Formats: sequence, C-alpha cells, structure tokens
Amino acid sequence: MPAITSEVVYLLLIFGLLVIPRALQRFRIPAPLTSFAFGMVAAVFLVGFSQDATLALLATLGISSLFLFAGLEVQMDELRRGMWPLLSHLVARAITLTGAALLSMHYLGLSWQVSALLALALLTPSTGFILDTLSRLGLTEDERYWVTVKAVGGELLALLVLFLVLQSGSIERLSYASGALVLMIVGMPLLFIGLGRLVLPHAPGSEFSLLVMVGLIAAYITYQLGVYYLVGAFLAGFIARLLRQRMPLLASDENLRAIQMFASFFVPFYFFYMGMRVPSGALSWEALWWGLGLTAVVLPLRIGSIWLHRRMTGGETARGSLRVATALTPTLIFTLVLATIMRERFQVSDALYGALLFYAGVSTLLPSLVLAKPVDFNVLVGPLPEGHHNKMVKAAEAAEAAKAVDRPDTAPAQADAAQPPAHTEANPPGETRPSAG
Repeated sequence: MPAITSEVVYLLLIFGLLVIPRALQRFRIPAPLTSFAFGMVAAVFLVGFSQDATLALLATLGISSLFLFAGLEVQMDELRRGMWPLLSHLVARAITLTGAALLSMHYLGLSWQVSALLALALLTPSTGFILDTLSRLGLTEDERYWVTVKAVGGELLALLVLFLVLQSGSIERLSYASGALVLMIVGMPLLFIGLGRLVLPHAPGSEFSLLVMVGLIAAYITYQLGVYYLVGAFLAGFIARLLRQRMPLLASDENLRAIQMFASFFVPFYFFYMGMRVPSGALSWEALWWGLGLTAVVLPLRIGSIWLHRRMTGGETARGSLRVATALTPTLIFTLVLATIMRERFQVSDALYGALLFYAGVSTLLPSLVLAKPVDFNVLVGPLPEGHHNKMVKAAEAAEAAKAVDRPDTAPAQADAAQPPAHTEANPPGETRPSAG
C-alpha cells in the first residue's frame, strides 16, 4: 500500500473541515466545536502535526481574517444611534469585569493580570463569531441591531483592556507598545489612501487583496508587540470602515462579503489547530468539575445581567430581552485566544485551561439549542450583494421605462393615421365585394 503523502493529508483535512462539520449541523452541533473536536482526535493519531508550519499559517489566516471582518462590521452611525444604552452597557460591563477579576484574585489566588484575562475570557462575547450567526438565529431586526451594538462595544472595551493588561509589565514596555499602536492608527489610513492612489487606479478589483494584506501586516505587528493577532486585524478592518466615504470600494458590500468568504474557509483550521494543542491535563476530571462550576455560575449571571439591562433601558419584552442575552453568550474565539495566552505566558494550570474550554463550548452551544437555528461560522447567508455594474444597468433600465411612461403616445397615433380606415360594415352572407382597383 503506497504511503499517504502530505498532500493527501491536507486534501483530506480540507474536506473534513469544510464538509463534515456542516453536515453535522442538522443535529444542532455547532460547526466550530466539531472542528475543535476533530483537532483533539487528530492529535492522538497525527503526533507532531500540531507543529506543522502550514497548519499554523492556515490557523493564523483564519483568526486574522475573522477579526478583520469584525472590524469591518463596526458602523459608527449605528453605535451613535444607540449611544446611551451602549454606554450604560459598557459601564455595567466594566463593573462586572472588575468584580470578576477581584473575586478570582481573592478566591483563586491568581495575579491581577491573570485575573483580568480570566474575567475577559469569561465575559467577552466573540463578535466576529456572533455576527456571522445572527441571520440564522431567528431574531428580529431590532434584536439583531442590539446584539450587534452590544457585541461590538464589548469587544472594543475588551481589546483595550487586553492591550493594557498585556503591556503592563513595565512603564517602558507600555510606552513603547502604546507609541507603536498610535503609529499604526495614524499610518494605516495613510497607507490605505496611498495604495488607493497608486495601485487601485491601475489594478481594478484589487481592493480585497490590499485589504487582506494590510490586515495581515497589522496582525503580525500587534503579535510582535505581545497582544496577539486579533488586535491588529480588528484595527485594520475598523480603519478601513472609517474610510468608506473616502474610499467606497475598500469597504464596499462586495468587499465585505469577500472577506467573509475568505474567513469562512480558513476559520475551521484555527479551531482544528487549537484542538490539536489541547494538553492531556486539560481533559482531567478536575478540569471538568471546574468547567461545570464556572458554567453554572457565570453563564446565568451573564444572561441575567444583560436581560435586566435590556428590560431597564430598552423597554423590550421579557422574551425579546432573553433572546438578545442568549445570542450574546458565545465566547468561543475570545476564550480560546485568552486561555492560550494565559497558558503560554502566565503558565496557568491545565485544569483551568480545560475548564475555560468547557465553558466556551457550552456558551457556544447554548444559542443553537434554544434559538431558532443552529450556530455556524458559514457566512454565505442570503443573496450576494448586487454588483455596481448590475445596479447601474437596472437604474438605466428603470429611467428608460419612466421616460416611456411619461412620453406622449404619439407613435401609435401616427401609425394609425397612416393606415386606411377600416370598413366596419360586415359583408352579407354569401356576398363578396370586389376590392378597389
């Protein structure tokens, strides 16, 4: 029997990650969890495959493109429209983060940095993941709006706290990283505008490639700064969205959907890669009991606090508030990222790492069980956005039709005048009249 080459392994991996998780969704099993479980199983049979450079690159493309898409989804007009409820939500979120961090410091004996990261891992919804699933959860338009606003606002706050926590080792390090981040914020708009003037006029249709390239570069820079890929990728998408008025094609609907499609291909590799890196100590009974305890305490408190906030500030029905709160429960991606940082940089125990994985799995599974449709990271939902050319053609056709309606109907009258008058008298039966001439 011939040996299985690496090319065959990658083809089987692509088929398995892009087809089987989708097929299992009929049983309301979220596709990301299936990919993660595949990774855990593959780690047993493919020893050392978790160190594969190609797999690591595919995973990096997945997490970076997902947060690039999350940044592109930020709409400042929408945030301003719900500004006061959002601000009160962020204040409540800051209070709960502080309380959770203090409790973990007191009862678990963790350092303040690990406690802050643990609070973020437990309380921060994964915006990119949630936005990808909104259309399949059966929510109303108003409910989808508030889920989007709260998820985006919560992630912006979480990214800021994450940056400060990870760079707080010394004043010099915090100053250096803050300066680099400010340079990125100033430099990326200039880079986008420069590429728009020098490249886009000579390479129509290259907006997607340029956006992905800048997003990956920004993700790599923030990774080197010690704040992981997600900060830079999110920042690149957010800045591109702010430039939409000046560069409409950069963050157009077509380009946004292209980023979604790009992320939908590579995100499964991230979950598979993270599943392969789960240590054996995270699969212990201790980790399971810790996970059950965290889930039983934190998840009801999260849902209850959001439900109460919506009832007090939004005037929604009890059922509508509960649906919004439930849609905001998934923390899978953010919990995975922060749990990995805590394990690699702060050497937390495998039991705590495994407990966070259990909590992330349950929080991600919950919406697919209680809301209308199962959760998925397949972003190809609904019709594709109409292209600019098709829109122009339809507009021209509509204008011509309007002119035809408004134009006096002179052509038929002229045609009738050119015809000889028709004889209205009927011929008697059996009689034939000779034609003139």
